[in-house]
Amino acid sequence: MLRGLIKGDNAFVPTTALRIAVRNDIDVAALLVTEQGRVRGDADIVFDGAPAHPSGAVRLSAGEDGTVWLDADLAVVEEAVTRVLVVASTEDGALRDVRGLSVEAFGPDGATVAGYEVTDAGGETAMVLAELYRRAGGWKFRAVGQGYVDGLVGLAADHGVAVPEEAPEETPEEALPEPEDTLPEPRAPKAPEALPGASKDAAPPAQFPAQVPPVPGAVPAPVPLPVPDWPYDHLFEPHTLEGSGNDVLAVEGLPPGPVLVDLAVQTEGHTAVWTLTPGNKEEDLLVNSTKKDWRGRLLAVVPLDGRLRLKLSAAGPWHARVLPLAAARRLTEDALESWGPEVLLHTGEATDVAFHYRGDSNFIVDSYVLTGHKDPAKLPESRYPYINEIGRRREALPVPSGTILVHVQRADGPWRARLKQPSAAVAWLRRVRD
Repeated sequence: MLRGLIKGDNAFVPTTALRIAVRNDIDVAALLVTEQGRVRGDADIVFDGAPAHPSGAVRLSAGEDGTVWLDADLAVVEEAVTRVLVVASTEDGALRDVRGLSVEAFGPDGATVAGYEVTDAGGETAMVLAELYRRAGGWKFRAVGQGYVDGLVGLAADHGVAVPEEAPEETPEEALPEPEDTLPEPRAPKAPEALPGASKDAAPPAQFPAQVPPVPGAVPAPVPLPVPDWPYDHLFEPHTLEGSGNDVLAVEGLPPGPVLVDLAVQTEGHTAVWTLTPGNKEEDLLVNSTKKDWRGRLLAVVPLDGRLRLKLSAAGPWHARVLPLAAARRLTEDALESWGPEVLLHTGEATDVAFHYRGDSNFIVDSYVLTGHKDPAKLPESRYPYINEIGRRREALPVPSGTILVHVQRADGPWRARLKQPSAAVAWLRRVRD
């Protein structure tokens, strides 16, 4: 048995870097609270999903034999923080089922400076085990042992952790503009930045014709950012094509593999795009729309001969650009607004992509896991689940961790997308809210 304090006792500890061991095989967190006993925000929650406080004063790490370590450098704790709470919780069962539940603080020399063994835990599922708090210009350790039958939810509420019952998924519907009856006045796009390896003397791409506005979000692409786990390293200068009416979009000398095709059509009629086989037969239907003034970004795959050929049916002038896949727009927690088909890139942890679609026809989204894919000349198989809905929708597409291509395959209207990254508070409480 650990020899130390009993519940409610306190003792001075040195104002230095302490190591705190929490035993035994239990979830641990630290809350940095102010004089009012409340956290200032999510950053003041240190747990396995956010194991270091921004100040560097408190860090969390896992040890052996079910021990979790909290490193608390009391000399650098921010002045506004008056207490550091050591919190334990269970995912299953109650704290009375945890054998040898204890907290022990060690000084820089490895000697124990304070300790507390919990001997009276009951049906609680969360507990403030101990706290480090300021007193008389120094710091003290208190054996707290305050349990919560309502678990982390009750503990969090007592200490100012703000977690709404239903976090808003999107901006209110009326804030997203309705599809416009007419396209905005055309404006010349900004000059593009050169892609790596491009000649500085290369002529700039042609301006959009006066009657065809640029595709939203499709002004000349910036230099593509490095992408982890990425087989598609080929870069090339954008190829610009312009015309009017039905035509074949043909570009030669491209590296084999997936590319982006920005397309804008000024029309009041039907717009359709097919891929063409080497024998000039229609293959995959990429666009089939009756929307006025159609625009979007398509995903196409260049065959091994380096010749991209798309059949376009258009009742009006059009403008197209072929871009490398690395120019795909990145998904973040910030709302990304677009219209029509699009190709998006996610690199990071597993999460959901929240979509808010305001069109009245098909909204189809699929995705591709690029992590581990080695063939730069083709895409991997698309993964399930995917979104396939009609009309205005709020939908979410779960994506795994790694490098993921999110493909808005069909969309005849405006939409918004963002990553649904949980706040630290939501992530910390997720185990009791699932």
